[in-house]
Amino acid sequence: MRKLLALAVFLTSATIFAQGTITGTVIDSEMDGPLPGANVMIVGSNTGTTTDFDGNFSIEVEEASGELKISFVGYKTVRVPFSVVNGATQDLGNIQIGSDADALSEIVVIGKGVVDVAIGRETPVAVSTIRAEEIQKSSGNMEFPQLLRSVPSVYANTQGGGYGDSEMRVRGFDQSNTAFLLNGQPINGMEDGNMYWSNWQGVMDIANAVQVQRGLGASKLAISSVGGTVNIVTQTYNNVERGFVKQELGNNNFTKSTAYYTTGQNDKGWSSTYMLSYWQGDGNFYEGTEGKGLTYFFSVGYKPSDEHAFNLLITGAPQTHGQSYQGSIGDALTYGRDYNSNWGYRDGELYNERTNFYHKPVINFNWDWNINSKTDLSTVVYASTGSGGGTGPLGDYANKYNNGQIDFDGIVAHNRSLPTSEINGTNYRVGDHPGLDEELGNGYITRASMNNHYWLGAVSNFNHEINDNWEFNVGADYRFYHGDHYRQVVDFMGLDGWYVGNNGSIPGGQTVFESYDVNLFDPTFNRARTDQQIGYSNSEDIAYIGGFGQVEYKNDYFSAFLQGALSSQSHIRYDYFNYTLPEDQETDKITNTGYNVKGGLNYNINDQHNVFANAGYYSRQPFHDNIFLNNRNDINPLTENEEITGIELGYGFQSEFFSLNLNGYYTKWGNRTDTSTERLDLDEDGIDEEYLANFNLLEQTHMGVELDFIVKPTDALTINGLASIGDWTYSDNPIQTLFYADTQGVVEGFDNVTSFIDGQKVGDAPQTSLGLGVDYAILKNLSVDADWFYYADLNAGIDPVSFTEEGGEVVELPSYDLVRIGASYNLPLTRTTSLDFRANVENLFNEIYLTSLATNRPAAAGDDLYRGINTANRGYFGFDRQWSLSVKYNF
Repeated sequence: MRKLLALAVFLTSATIFAQGTITGTVIDSEMDGPLPGANVMIVGSNTGTTTDFDGNFSIEVEEASGELKISFVGYKTVRVPFSVVNGATQDLGNIQIGSDADALSEIVVIGKGVVDVAIGRETPVAVSTIRAEEIQKSSGNMEFPQLLRSVPSVYANTQGGGYGDSEMRVRGFDQSNTAFLLNGQPINGMEDGNMYWSNWQGVMDIANAVQVQRGLGASKLAISSVGGTVNIVTQTYNNVERGFVKQELGNNNFTKSTAYYTTGQNDKGWSSTYMLSYWQGDGNFYEGTEGKGLTYFFSVGYKPSDEHAFNLLITGAPQTHGQSYQGSIGDALTYGRDYNSNWGYRDGELYNERTNFYHKPVINFNWDWNINSKTDLSTVVYASTGSGGGTGPLGDYANKYNNGQIDFDGIVAHNRSLPTSEINGTNYRVGDHPGLDEELGNGYITRASMNNHYWLGAVSNFNHEINDNWEFNVGADYRFYHGDHYRQVVDFMGLDGWYVGNNGSIPGGQTVFESYDVNLFDPTFNRARTDQQIGYSNSEDIAYIGGFGQVEYKNDYFSAFLQGALSSQSHIRYDYFNYTLPEDQETDKITNTGYNVKGGLNYNINDQHNVFANAGYYSRQPFHDNIFLNNRNDINPLTENEEITGIELGYGFQSEFFSLNLNGYYTKWGNRTDTSTERLDLDEDGIDEEYLANFNLLEQTHMGVELDFIVKPTDALTINGLASIGDWTYSDNPIQTLFYADTQGVVEGFDNVTSFIDGQKVGDAPQTSLGLGVDYAILKNLSVDADWFYYADLNAGIDPVSFTEEGGEVVELPSYDLVRIGASYNLPLTRTTSLDFRANVENLFNEIYLTSLATNRPAAAGDDLYRGINTANRGYFGFDRQWSLSVKYNF
């Protein structure tokens, strides 16, 4: 597997049996210039070399005739025949190779030993790859999860309604159970396993390729790959100097400007890359979801010799955007499908009380050490710090809404009418003060729930080739995470302060007077002191250490691997509000041990047909958030290791014009604990309140079949398609408890009750999906492309109130289909410069559809219905037609 990942320097072999020498120059056909660092291999051997700074190569051959294979990341692989007289030299002259969106087999970053990219017909897993060209086609206002819609069993929806709020599910499993890696670095949250794409807004700008390994995957790490593994491979070391500037426009005043430059490799072995982009817009679809952000990326690589390669990468994407939580279908039909209950006007300016803001700088250092021709060591060390969170309301105001919008001016006026309280001889209007008259209310402010963290880790992999067929890997994985969670005031809304009476560290209570902005960089450098925190304040330390190993065998027809990992994860929680005594604020260390074992084999029947199988078992430690009950230091007695079993069979076919992959899978996931935030109207006052739902002893069984294919009837026409049919069900009845979000008290009637969901369908992702795409090159520089997607068997998620009695039913959403079209044009200007034009239209026919439901209220006699769905349900309507245009100047 190591050879298939490496785009590295091969040593030129010379023996006493050499027939002659082959020379030549590799040329970039698009840039009409030399291509340094291209791989030149003798087909059927391990002998190879790389081109020098001027694209030249020289290689000695033992046979009088044969073929050279020439490859480079992102370029088509070409084969060139040679025939040489004994002792002579044959010059093949200039050999041109062009870019190819389908070339990944040799994609590499420095740190290749920890980036487990799977290769077709050798790695026995179900895999799909999105290349750089496809990523660039899908840029603009499209979210990252939408890039992966062309992968079987992948579903993307807009769970938060704003920029960066999309989520994706693989084989029906949510993001917390899909492993995400950035150049080998795990990036799922260590507290709950979740992915927040708003924190990674710039990933499309820097990604060289994205690979989705469905199922247990090929990664050697002990990671959350229940549904699959997503490898994001970014640009690191570049051999060629180039750059671009790009301007993008989209619907709802979306704009994005990007500048990129890479120096290429100099004669000292250095290469550096720089990228900066800025975007802003009024929201993709929902009202009041304005956003803005920037992405910065810096990478410097150094190859002092054939033995060592280093790369340092720094990237981050500070952003802020308004959100739209799932509202009722009835409200959407009354006020419009883009209705958002979180916003209004304040002093004539748009104001959204639900705003997400975050900045997560990441630093990543890779070192590849080629110890000898059979042994290498690859290490990545990384660190990140994150600051930000989400805003929301705190307090009450009886007349909050006016014709569906929040009346912020009315809130400010009401706050300013509240009586003052004397504090240290001065009168202040203080919200939530014990002296306020209950009939007047306690005031209303905007607060922020902060989620700050510090994270560092390292992964190191040692690889050794025993002989031509056998190799093994051993390695270690270490991660440490510290998180801080608290609330702080964002806007007092006309008040002078806010009273805090539940801070155990300040038993007498206090008033906070400071507020904090949520602009791009404010949360990074201006954090609330402990005496200015409100609501809650808790922290955690999570430490993880693991080891892994793999043995692999391969020959021309057969490959197999067996790997295993063992890890220990420890947790300490600190709670400064619920407890007063220091000895009560800190928990004992809780340590859990987990492991996984998996293996697979692939058999190439001939040049066209192959079959594969894999199986594995995970004993996965519970997430931190599931270990502690009710946002306190109490231990959940039902939390144990989750048990995951996966089995997969697959078949592949490839020819010059047609390729196909067909696979079936079975995954059983038992002993699962899940904690989530729910918005419910239990008191039936027409307003949803927040609750915390805790499910224990969940069990799910997911099985299905997947198909994807590519047809290339001519050089100009490519047709691709996918189909996936799943059967995903709950296979046991879990125990659930429901808590009030503010007081953490148990809701009456929902304390350790049985949820009768055995046999019910798993929701939030379609169990049947189809896709068809076409790409046609009308002219050499002009192409058009289109995709069609169909989704069916999409069900509502399981909520905490619908299945407390037997006989409940899962609400099924209407099926829907979407069409996307695009066009690309390249205009050459000079030998080294060109212009790229791109146009994209999503949801071409303006389909009206529901992407998900957060509640599960079946239709009953007398209910108002929308396409058979009870309009009291809360859910998301999908986006209307979206468009984007871009122009890119390459130099």
